[in-house]
Amino acid sequence: MSITVNLYYRGENGSARAFAREMEEGGTADKIRAEKGNLRYDYFFPMNDDETVLLIDSWENQEAIDLHHASPMMAEIAKLREKYDLHMTVERYISDNSTEGESFIRK
Repeated sequence: MSITVNLYYRGENGSARAFAREMEEGGTADKIRAEKGNLRYDYFFPMNDDETVLLIDSWENQEAIDLHHASPMMAEIAKLREKYDLHMTVERYISDNSTEGESFIRK
């Protein structure tokens, strides 16, 4: 089982993309990727919305997420969210490790 969280960061005048760029260039994203239990931490940009950034954040389990939320990086992230005046919506998914639908995947 793994837990994937999709976070949609929304801002104005390119602030969401500037936030993601600072997370990457400042090294915070790499620190999170190195945390125990992190499976994925990647930013994406919707083609039809220049003011939104999607973060796909996956973890091995809830304990790994809880440790991440208690880490000093959360304070850094909170400061950057405030700096760029971002608003968020969140979706959370729990994998079932099913192979259903594999025949439709081109590898």
